[in-house]
Amino acid sequence: MLRRLYQIVMQIADIKFSPGLSLLAAVFLLSGCTVGPDFIRPNAPYADSYTPQPFPLTTTNSVGPLGKAQKFTSDATIPADWWTLFKSPAINTLIARAFKNNPTIESAQATLRQAQQSVIAQQGYFFPSVATSYSASRAKVAGNDPSATTSGTPNYYSFHAAQLSVGFVPDIFGGNRRQVESLQAQLEIQHLQLEASYITLASNVVAAALQEATLRAQIKAINEIVQLNNENLDILHKQLELGFVASMDVATQEAAAAQAEQSLIPLSKQLEQTRDLIRALTGTLPNEEVPETFELGTLQLPEELPLSLPSQLVEQRPDIRAAQEQWHSASALVGVAISGRLPQFSITAATGSMASSPAWMFKEAGDFFAVLANVSLPLFDGGTLKAREQAAREGLAQAAADYRRVVISAFQNVADTLHAIKFDADFLNAALRTEQAQKEAASITRKQYGLGYVSYQMVLLAEQNHQQSVINLIQAQAARLGDTAALYQALGGGWWNRKGNELVDNHDETTAKDAVEEGNKL
Repeated sequence: MLRRLYQIVMQIADIKFSPGLSLLAAVFLLSGCTVGPDFIRPNAPYADSYTPQPFPLTTTNSVGPLGKAQKFTSDATIPADWWTLFKSPAINTLIARAFKNNPTIESAQATLRQAQQSVIAQQGYFFPSVATSYSASRAKVAGNDPSATTSGTPNYYSFHAAQLSVGFVPDIFGGNRRQVESLQAQLEIQHLQLEASYITLASNVVAAALQEATLRAQIKAINEIVQLNNENLDILHKQLELGFVASMDVATQEAAAAQAEQSLIPLSKQLEQTRDLIRALTGTLPNEEVPETFELGTLQLPEELPLSLPSQLVEQRPDIRAAQEQWHSASALVGVAISGRLPQFSITAATGSMASSPAWMFKEAGDFFAVLANVSLPLFDGGTLKAREQAAREGLAQAAADYRRVVISAFQNVADTLHAIKFDADFLNAALRTEQAQKEAASITRKQYGLGYVSYQMVLLAEQNHQQSVINLIQAQAARLGDTAALYQALGGGWWNRKGNELVDNHDETTAKDAVEEGNKL
């Protein structure tokens, strides 16, 4: 049968084309053209900084934990594992586990693989389709009277047919090429979204770890305040028995002690909820414990911070790159819509054999072949195709506007983070001075109590004020750490510096089945 198909092709080559077929052949030669706009990547926004005024390249330096000055430099590299700069083995371990077990990552990987297959499927339309078929039938011939036949039985008719067909739809005006172009842009979007998933997950883990460390430090400070309030309350009770104070003084202190204890409850709730969040981020169920715990004293503040140029930001941020690819996809879809309004061409060839019995099918007498060339052009469709083209053009305009919106939002994100780093460093400096002053005041008050100048209640009040300043200092320290993590995320997370940039595992065909079974276990 393949030999026969070859003979058909040779016979077609010998056909003297009519003027119409000659015109058709000429049209096929135009298959290299592609309708619709060619996407041109936009230039980077013209900006040399993120703020109207020159931004200071060094933050305020403070003498104290997490108070060192941070220096910005455009030459600093953004490592893909930027969280390791906090020098916390617990954070490193937690993020590695989250990357491995978080279902968001698995979902993004599967979506990327799905997009890859969609591109491959669409590329298949560039090639001819080949199909084979076989049919057999047996029928009683209508009008046969058994009494009129020689054998006295009705006549039956058998028919067998085997066919090999080849179909080809040439991409004359590039509609399929534009469709593949659009799907390839969507594939790149899914790749960038996978990168963004890793960056976001790492940032969320770091934020949760900082939140836990902050809450533990605050709870410790408030427990000190609670203890001081209870000591003061015990003293007032004794003084009330001796008649040195009024009942109102005792009631006021009881309210203060109760209020201090009350403030512990929401912090304890937040701590447990933060632990629940950490479990969820690492793909762990709430009833399973996460061994890692976090304290502010175990974290280090990176002293050198990257500050990418605005022209680099559009290449580093996954969301900007994804918006650009969405613009690219929308541009290609305009070409798809335009090609739908132009003539459509197709060629179909078939060869095979047919006979009344299988034995005769492969003899010369039973062979057949057919060649069909088809051209179709929509003349009236109620405006459907024109409306689709206009809709595609509006989608292109929307994608362009969305790209500009994402760029502006990204630049704002970086600017906000830079301002937070600067002012939170100033706030930490003020908080450190306040804490040192309150600590000194408490020390002086204790000395005065030893000399008999003040009551012990004044000592407790001074200690309480000091612990409150410690809480403010804790929050300021956590803010500096959080601002640093936010800057790495705002500048793109360094995903382009990852060794072995491919993040999609080479799953076999059982991937989907395994995922379902894992879900059933939960």
